[in-house]
Amino acid sequence: MQVGTTGARQVAREAARELENAGVPEPAASAEVLLSEVLGVGRADLSFYGKPLTEDQTEKYQAFIRRRKQREPVQRILGYAYFRNLKLEVNGETLIPRSDTESVVEAALELIDSRGGSCRVLDLGTGSGAIAISIAQERPSCEVLATDISEAALEVARCNACREGVNVDFRLSDVAEDLERSIGKVDILVSNPPYIETADIEKLPPEVLCWDPISALDGGHDGLAFYRRIFDEAPAVLGNGSDVVLEVGDGQAEEVLDRGGRAGFIPLGSRPDLSGTPRAALLSLRW
Repeated sequence: MQVGTTGARQVAREAARELENAGVPEPAASAEVLLSEVLGVGRADLSFYGKPLTEDQTEKYQAFIRRRKQREPVQRILGYAYFRNLKLEVNGETLIPRSDTESVVEAALELIDSRGGSCRVLDLGTGSGAIAISIAQERPSCEVLATDISEAALEVARCNACREGVNVDFRLSDVAEDLERSIGKVDILVSNPPYIETADIEKLPPEVLCWDPISALDGGHDGLAFYRRIFDEAPAVLGNGSDVVLEVGDGQAEEVLDRGGRAGFIPLGSRPDLSGTPRAALLSLRW
């Protein structure tokens, strides 16, 4: 990769070729986003950046490209990820927030609006806090609670919420165990649980397999272990008429809705992500 007096756009193109030759997916996007970070400009502004890279910038960018060639995700290299209106810190205990999950947030926001825009919301397995913080930011009248089994993940989520200036009550908990005594009832439960079948974990791309916490990916032998736990444990914190929004894996929506129905929930259908794949399963609990 030639640098020095070479323009920013050409530097990014040469880096993209290196990444492509190393088998890195979407090499141009990776090269441009990493260079934008080094230069402190927006990705769209690279074409207009006429100054040569300094020695320090060159060394930093080359180090970033070496890491990306080893299939370290861009978000891990930078230490943060974008999600909706948020810039979220991530660490080894948190999944990188993905655009698929935005459909889960959208479904939750619609349910909140149907309740007048103010209710109690619980996010199970919050990770970096992407869902909980988005809801707290976009529906500030809501009381938002969030749990995770990892204290390290909760520490990151708390920092993210503080940085965004929103109030989320974070709790250490394994799914919904013992939550009834500490938080009472909630109106809406939302979760992006682990849903990948154990046998498929090793087939994941290196960006996921080597960098995302396995505990946040592995959904058991059939990918449905955590849905069973949610349907079993969640009623303790749900009131009559409470709603549930669950992110699901490809092809899982109908099975999750069916299992929820057999557990006493009312299936309300699913919502697609941006690619049209059913991504959010909606249910209600009534008696």
